[in-house]
Amino acid sequence: MKKRGWVALLLGLAISCFFIFDLDRFLSLEVLKESRDDLHQAYQQQPLLILGIYSLVYIVMAALSFPGATVLTLAGGAMFGVWVGVPVVLLSATIGATLAFWMARYLLRDIVQRRFGRRLETINKGLARDGAFYLFSLRLAPVFPFFLINLLMGLTTLRSSTYFWVSLVGMFAGTAVYVNAGTQLAAITELSDIMSPALVISLTVLALFPWLGRWIVEQIKIRRFYARWPKPVQFDRNLIVIGAGAAGLVSAYIAAATRAKVTLIERHKMGGDCLNYGCVPSKALIRTATFLHQAKNAQSLGLAQISTQYDFAEVMARVDRVVKTVAPHDSEERYRQLGVEVLQGEAIITSPWSVEVNGQPLTTRAIVIATGASPLIPKIPGLESVRYYTSDTIWSLTERPQRLVVLGGGPIGCELAQAFARLDCQVTQVVRSDLLPREDADAVSLVKAALQADGVTILAQTETLRCEKQGDAQFLLLSDQSGAPLRLPFDALLCAIGRVPRTEGFGLEQLGIPVSDTHAIETNAWLQTIYPNIYVCGDAAGPYQFTHMAAHQAWYASVNALFGNIKSLKVDYSVVPWATFTDPEIAHVGLSEKEAQARGIAFEVTRFNLAELDRAIADEAAHGFVKVLTVPGKDRILGVCIVSAHASDLLAEFILAMKHGLGLNKILATIHTYPTWSEANKYAASAWKRAHAPQWLLRGLEKYHAKRRGKAHA
Repeated sequence: MKKRGWVALLLGLAISCFFIFDLDRFLSLEVLKESRDDLHQAYQQQPLLILGIYSLVYIVMAALSFPGATVLTLAGGAMFGVWVGVPVVLLSATIGATLAFWMARYLLRDIVQRRFGRRLETINKGLARDGAFYLFSLRLAPVFPFFLINLLMGLTTLRSSTYFWVSLVGMFAGTAVYVNAGTQLAAITELSDIMSPALVISLTVLALFPWLGRWIVEQIKIRRFYARWPKPVQFDRNLIVIGAGAAGLVSAYIAAATRAKVTLIERHKMGGDCLNYGCVPSKALIRTATFLHQAKNAQSLGLAQISTQYDFAEVMARVDRVVKTVAPHDSEERYRQLGVEVLQGEAIITSPWSVEVNGQPLTTRAIVIATGASPLIPKIPGLESVRYYTSDTIWSLTERPQRLVVLGGGPIGCELAQAFARLDCQVTQVVRSDLLPREDADAVSLVKAALQADGVTILAQTETLRCEKQGDAQFLLLSDQSGAPLRLPFDALLCAIGRVPRTEGFGLEQLGIPVSDTHAIETNAWLQTIYPNIYVCGDAAGPYQFTHMAAHQAWYASVNALFGNIKSLKVDYSVVPWATFTDPEIAHVGLSEKEAQARGIAFEVTRFNLAELDRAIADEAAHGFVKVLTVPGKDRILGVCIVSAHASDLLAEFILAMKHGLGLNKILATIHTYPTWSEANKYAASAWKRAHAPQWLLRGLEKYHAKRRGKAHA
């Protein structure tokens, strides 16, 4: 038996003995009254010994959560009086409570966190931020049993030192009441006499004081922030939105749909990064590159050969045409028709209530900052002297680079490396660590193999030193994991190492709005800055740089900005999907194996290989898998990773299931059209069901069928 098992066994025996031998009979009010004089006399004769024995008994009782703490506290007052009784009882109770806290943590916390870690994540974050306030309030309010507080807090991540000191202070008021009552023991007929309804209500109200005090402090801070900015008597607008990317467009749309007066300000292009430089152009390029790849591999479809010729400039012209075709969805004309005032220009926030654009001051009740992000330019010596691009500027290419070096192993780097390799570029991908660090190794290995099969040379575990130019020749100097130097010639260098939020140039500094270490604008759970009427959403807020997350946050930001005086809503990050559009795609939602292991969350893995899917076989794309993480023994989904063609589309069913608490049994019971890719989800659910089929029932059915055939079961 493990050490933890022995501790649990001994604890169980101790508790059992307490009740079997009816030891709680010695901890009644009647027994205390009868023995009061004897106890007091013993204390007078040997004060230190009695104090020690009393403290030890109290600590053990509290640590093991035995009933009788109230009577022991009264005994402390009866024997020691108020001035000695209060500190002795308080310290003993706190030590005992902390020991109970430790035992609950040692025996149960890991089990609970592993099993319910995802659900407890919000609670753990709240305790990390406000744990002392929660505990202090619970200790002050006598309506909460102390043994239950010890147990539940032990299951959390609250620090032991915080628990001890806050408990010591929080239990003072209740301890003083009971110890003082102990000095008047003769007047007490029942324990309920001590805590009158009025006293219980008073202590409960007292428990609210920390939160009331904190709220008052927050209000004072907010008033101080606003003090130097004169508030207009009336406002020109209900909402001003800065930035017309995904987050800004959704914010403006919601404001207009609810008949608010809203102004949308964009300094460059409507549609933001996604339309002009990211999602739309990259997927247009990937579509062309995929077709070329399929044509080159036509033999797999029974075609002897397909000859293709293309002009790189025409390919890039098509990308531009796709962007222009989608652009009307995000255009000024469309949003003006929806009722949004659209202004082109640089927006400067001049106060919490005003924004200046093109020299024109505008007043507003609330502001939404949706300024997006920009490509991160690495600090590489000599970079400015060579021909380098970012994910924003790569679309200006009209001539195919023969040799392309891609810096970065994230989704952008992998997608574009594969696309340009399929367009007959010699692509070298340089990665500091490894590809797609957020994904599980089994998913990454498939994508890595696909990239290499397309001709991408991957240099992982490398350090970029500098760029050099010698005449027309350009070189990137690297060192590999062993420190050996590498010198890569290139015609174009694509920097795809990430994106950084745009937070400069529109007045944050003047208002004193803080920015995090990752350059995101700091907000609370409601997407508010230090000024409650200024909100942030999208890449500028983080923590996810996805277009769909920008739109998701924008709903909360705009609704809170417009209706927060009635009801504010915290952003829901419980189910966040994403996809990497390589071939095969990686689509992901919820926990990965790597994340679950790092956080100590228990899980089971169910895997369905696409090699067994009829439609995948027919499409010559029978590679990849659907991997589902579930709670051990249950069909509740913790996370899903799909690596295949159409993975991003297949993921939608699992996103819906996780969002609405549907398990794999519900997916299995849903009819899926044959033959389609979506059947992969049903087969994954079926694999889970087979693994969890009750063997006792199957054996019983086997006997039943044998009997029906008229044969005895062997």
